Amino acid sequence: MKEQERLLLKILSKQYPNIAAASTEVINLQSILNLPKGTEHFLTDIHGEYEQFNHVLKNGSGSVRKKIDEEFGNTLSNKDKKSLATLIYYPTEKLDVVMQEEENLEDWYKITLHRLVQITKRVASKYTRSKVRKALPKDFAYIIEELITEKEEVQDKEAYYNEIIHTIIRIGCANEFIIALSHLIQRLVIDHLHIVGDIFDRGPGPHIIMDTISNYHSVDVQWGNHDINWMGAAAGQMACIANVIRIAAKYGNLDSLEEGYGINLIPLATFALETYADTNCDRFAVNPCEHCGVDDNSLYDVADDGLNRKMHKAITMIQFKLEGQIVKRHPEFEMDNRLLLDKIDYEKKTVTVDGKEYAMLDTDFPTVDPSNPYELTAEEEQVMQRVRNSFLHSEKLQKHIRFLYSKGSLYKVFNSNLLYHGCVPLDEKGDFLKVKLFCKEYSGKALYDALEHYARKGYYAEGKERQDGQDIIWYLWAGPKSPVFGKDKMATFELYFVAEHESHVEKKNPYYKFYDDPEIVNRILEEFELDSTESHIVNGHVPVELKRGETPIKCNGKLLVIDGGFARAYQEKTGIAGYTLVSNSYGMRLVAHEPFESTEAAIRKESDIFSDSVIVETTARRKLVADTDTGKEIKNNIEQLEELLQAYRDGTLVEKV
Repeated sequence: MKEQERLLLKILSKQYPNIAAASTEVINLQSILNLPKGTEHFLTDIHGEYEQFNHVLKNGSGSVRKKIDEEFGNTLSNKDKKSLATLIYYPTEKLDVVMQEEENLEDWYKITLHRLVQITKRVASKYTRSKVRKALPKDFAYIIEELITEKEEVQDKEAYYNEIIHTIIRIGCANEFIIALSHLIQRLVIDHLHIVGDIFDRGPGPHIIMDTISNYHSVDVQWGNHDINWMGAAAGQMACIANVIRIAAKYGNLDSLEEGYGINLIPLATFALETYADTNCDRFAVNPCEHCGVDDNSLYDVADDGLNRKMHKAITMIQFKLEGQIVKRHPEFEMDNRLLLDKIDYEKKTVTVDGKEYAMLDTDFPTVDPSNPYELTAEEEQVMQRVRNSFLHSEKLQKHIRFLYSKGSLYKVFNSNLLYHGCVPLDEKGDFLKVKLFCKEYSGKALYDALEHYARKGYYAEGKERQDGQDIIWYLWAGPKSPVFGKDKMATFELYFVAEHESHVEKKNPYYKFYDDPEIVNRILEEFELDSTESHIVNGHVPVELKRGETPIKCNGKLLVIDGGFARAYQEKTGIAGYTLVSNSYGMRLVAHEPFESTEAAIRKESDIFSDSVIVETTARRKLVADTDTGKEIKNNIEQLEELLQAYRDGTLVEKV
């Protein structure tokens, strides 16, 4: 035995000091390998829509209702199943309704508690007792464990079982117990959550979503371009800060910054009121989605539209200046076509974009010096420094962004699936696009790894490394070869100031032309060291336009696009309110969602929002823990423990009694 192997076994022997302890663990681990694989839930492009997100999270994209159907079959009416499902999703709120409406509350408690215990038994059945025990709510852990591990039909235990239920009701604990069981069911029905990008922007509650995700029992996040933008803002990158504020103003969501994260926007408001007092700000009304052709201000409420417009215009002009500075600082970004402030002819009121002259809808820019258009005025500089300081010192924002760095990445390989937001940049021939970063070229997986390296430096490093990293973060947000953006340009300037639609077009990376091609998709999977015969790509970022006949299932089910439009601003375009994906031991199921009315409607009307479910793949043999990444780790642990057992038996190591 090599000295290093012997040292590792000695370390392991401290945890398992004798043959009995090591043998017990081997038996335990070997049995776990034969349990069914846990259910994975994939969500993407949430965009601040916290009510819809919370509902989909609570119902597991139909997983809870599926368990109810499996458990009760035709023994319960559809109405009773809906009521039970709603109770599990919103136990506290639903109990308030029941308390007001139910005439015989004791009977309702008995029936409901028995049903909830049955569902809890079913959702707990694929886990070890140890894992279930760790998930139990502290206050009722012992009682719940007794109820879900005892068999009610065994005659000797039936009275014991019923007496537990009776006593819970008699001593006035029924409501608390129902809430505890409902949360446990939600917890056990989904084993692991994947967020495939874009938690932030558009909707009003990204901070609420981040609070929920941060407390979720098992989760990973693949950064989307909107998440990257907020990560840059939290790091103090001023162009990212300007973008975050501009988008919040555009969607009428400045409250999410001020109230959600405690960002002080008074300096910007004061500056905007003074500097833009007599300026035309018509182009800066709340307009949720110019990209989608939606112009419905009723989607978003703004308390003071006049102030919002002035702040919106002020931060937009600051953004264009700051972005111009980055482009000039990094010619290797190849983004000179985004330098448009110096292409404005103020006499003719035109701008030259890609060599073509367009009439401008607005040239009333009181802070732009035509001779030096990318320089901030002294007042703008002061505003940005104060706002930047507020971003850097927002305790909640920093906590959320650190969570994204600790639990997130640009891509993830998990249980034979490749998850990313956006695209793997390709050239027109379908080959991996070469991208130069600080004098070195990268492509494919190496490009992702290099960009993530710099993105982390932009938040954690100091000095020049931090500056370079922050500029890469901004490039990830808007760069033409960024995998999380995936378009040749971000046409923000043109959308505000040019009427001609041709100037608004953002050409997608060739990836989107090739992602139905098996040869290309297989090559991508192999690039990320996956078996192309059995693996999938789960892809966020681009809304699936169901109204135009698009499908989220690409390449015969090998690639799945699961952004159908959680954001209300996109639903006019997509005709649907989002796709999610569920992967369990039987296969993969794609779920389409109807628009979500409100949490109150879901409780009162007992309405759910998944509208259709498509089986993407079924397995010939039910997948077990042994078939997962966790299974690989367990097998490795078993191998080490068996080596430890052998060392005890042949005297290489001495047992401790």
